[in-house]
Amino acid sequence: MATCPECDAEIEVDEFDVDKGDQLSCPECGSNLEVVGMSPLELDLAPEDDDDDLDDDDEEDDKEDDDVEDDDDDDDDDDEDEVEE
Repeated sequence: MATCPECDAEIEVDEFDVDKGDQLSCPECGSNLEVVGMSPLELDLAPEDDDDDLDDDDEEDDKEDDDVEDDDDDDDDDDEDEVEE
């Protein structure tokens, strides 16, 4: 058993199923929690912004890749027009 640092709810966690650094959510308040201690099992609020920043960067990279693919498609259309004439 561990205690949510946000709402003090008792959370049933099997110590053999988690490792230090693992993240889970509190079933009572929904807070994202991180395992910070193993014996005794201790939870703390998980850092929030780190994952969001990585996701934003990935989305920007995907948009850039899409722009490059769109440019290639435009070149193909031009070639087809020349062949038809």
